[in-house]
Amino acid sequence: MAEVSYPDDLLYHPEHDWARIDPVDTDVATLGITWFAQDALGEVVFFEPPAPGTLVTKDEPYAEVESVKAVSDVVAPLSGEIVEVNEALADSPDSINDDPYGEGWLVRVRLSDPSERDALLDADAYSATLGC
Repeated sequence: MAEVSYPDDLLYHPEHDWARIDPVDTDVATLGITWFAQDALGEVVFFEPPAPGTLVTKDEPYAEVESVKAVSDVVAPLSGEIVEVNEALADSPDSINDDPYGEGWLVRVRLSDPSERDALLDADAYSATLGC
């Protein structure tokens, strides 16, 4: 399992999801769940991704992650269209636990409203919500 971390280059949603804005194409974001979320879930055994082309809405569930403890919704931190799904998670869903900010990313989204990112939290603000 990954070490506790909340990287400074990410934006965070209060529902324990993160977004990494692409530095080259700022209308694209990679999404995933935070260390806190994967730790609370326990060992992830299955990820049910949406299909590319699916529209996701900020603050709404767009996928499910199943662990040995429970099935949990994954909430979209930003709105847009799914342009890529992390296909490697089909065979290795434990990557979400091992590397939630790297190999454990979930989807990439072309943002429909890039200004939504202004409502997300930076690493310090997100950590404060956790009492860190």
